[in-house]
Amino acid sequence: MGGVLWPGFLGRSIPDWLRRELDSGLAGAVLFAHNLHGEPAGALAAEFAAYSAETRPLLVGIDEEGGNVTRVDAALGSTLPGAAQLGFVDDLGATEAVGEQLADRSRAVGANVVLGPVADVNTDPRNPVIGVRSFGADPELVSRHAVAQLRGIQRAGAAACVKHFPGHGDTHLDSHHAMPELTIGLDELERIHLPPFRAAIAAGVAAVMTAHIIVPEWGTAPATLNPVALAHLRGLGFEGVIITDALDMAAVRESVGAGPGAVQALRAGADLLCISNPTNPGAAAAADQDVRDFREVQQAIFAALDDGTLDVAIVARAAERVRRLAVSLDAAPSNERMPLDTRRVAREAITVDAEIPALPGARAVLDVRGRSTLAVDSDADYVERALAAGGRVLRGDAAVPGGGPLVVIVDAVGAPGPQRDRVANIAAIRPDAVVVDTGMPGEPLPLPTLHTRAASRLAAEVASELLESGAGA
Repeated sequence: MGGVLWPGFLGRSIPDWLRRELDSGLAGAVLFAHNLHGEPAGALAAEFAAYSAETRPLLVGIDEEGGNVTRVDAALGSTLPGAAQLGFVDDLGATEAVGEQLADRSRAVGANVVLGPVADVNTDPRNPVIGVRSFGADPELVSRHAVAQLRGIQRAGAAACVKHFPGHGDTHLDSHHAMPELTIGLDELERIHLPPFRAAIAAGVAAVMTAHIIVPEWGTAPATLNPVALAHLRGLGFEGVIITDALDMAAVRESVGAGPGAVQALRAGADLLCISNPTNPGAAAAADQDVRDFREVQQAIFAALDDGTLDVAIVARAAERVRRLAVSLDAAPSNERMPLDTRRVAREAITVDAEIPALPGARAVLDVRGRSTLAVDSDADYVERALAAGGRVLRGDAAVPGGGPLVVIVDAVGAPGPQRDRVANIAAIRPDAVVVDTGMPGEPLPLPTLHTRAASRLAAEVASELLESGAGA
């Protein structure tokens, strides 16, 4: 039964409880930022490699997308371009090379499953969870870049897992905090949101991650728990591993619960259950939150097997798919790598609205962005630091500085809302201020704006260089 479970864990080495479960057949584990900070990059990699060599191959996953989402570089920010940057530049060679680098960085910390690329077509500018994590709003563009990136990932020796089926791009709710529902018809879903998944399947992607979103014409259950949705995925020709998005996300936990949700996901056709990031509850997390989350799911599955609610054959079939994938990753990867100029990509991804004046030296930075989604998994201030260049950083509702160079950071101005309103107020006080938009662009703002299409260290450093010298529209 453990062959279908994929937990997160606390600590920077394999804890005893996890080692016991691995000895009992657990599929593997998922790494998060808290597992990697403060230890040599290869410490966990050596532990998992030793276990795999002595016992059996494991699947170890990690969310490593470049741009906004990184676990490996969560403390300092990613130095790889993200999807929106790559989609805007539209250089498939660069996207494939980024895939190779994502695999290399993941393997260096012990992970052999990269939870990416993002195949969502971001058609709703209000989208709070995808945005710049998507290659764009055009299904053909997203398809070709998703395929390029997954090819790079898999050539470099990791499994790629495209996400989030059937497409999280037309939602305005974050499934980490609520249950999104697609309000589009099946025809639009087929035309706009499924093509990247079809393309990825045709290209041989190893795994597909489900989304906790409701498609009304498929019923009231979210795709992760929905046999109609997962049968549709199999109907596209996919024979690999179906991985659930995390079961601790509110869309599942606060509707059916993580334990019952795990049972429903298996019955619906999922193969590998991503259980949780045990640090997600924040200060409310227990010292043994990882074990609690795991046992909740494990015991629910045991109970369902005992009472016949869950057929053991379903679990056996899923575990066999997972086992085959783990065994397939045991081969040595190719050592050849494509050339990649990350700073060139980041610079070409930047666009400018109106003339950006030169702001050499230290600058005051006023960051009016909201809190990041749990998917980003980082509260680090590397974007603010890079843009401030030694100047002071102010956040939220802080008073607008009265003089000196001022940079305002936004990430949700693609549609009307509080951040656009705040920029308008700042413009009335400081018409000499400059905006750096790390999200998706919308209508022009009343201040000169530099659009980076990522909130990463790479994007911020390149943007800071442009602020130093000024930039024309």
